[in-house]
Amino acid sequence: MYESMDELEAAVRRRLYRVRDLAEDMAAVRGRETAPDGSITAEVDGNGALLNLEFSEGISRMSPDEFERTLTATAASAARSAFARRAALVTAFNEEVAE
Repeated sequence: MYESMDELEAAVRRRLYRVRDLAEDMAAVRGRETAPDGSITAEVDGNGALLNLEFSEGISRMSPDEFERTLTATAASAARSAFARRAALVTAFNEEVAE
C-alpha cells in the first residue's frame, strides 16, 4: 500500500487537511430563501439556525396566520437549501476519501 513511512505520512497529512477544509466549508454554509411574494427573506446557517430575517411592506397586508405560515415556510425552505449544500459537501468528501 505505502512503500515508505514518508508516503504514509504525506497521505495522512493530505486527509487531515481535507478534513479541515470540509469543516471550514461546512461552517460557511448558508441557506437564504425569499417567500414567493417577496414579503419575507430568511437566512440560516448550515445547522438550520436562523441568522437573519428581512421583511418587506407586504407583511402589513397579511393576517397573523398568513404571516406565520409564510415565515415558517420560508425559513424551512432556507434550511432545506442549507442542508442540501451540507449534504453535497459530505458526499463529495466521502467520494474523494473512498478513492
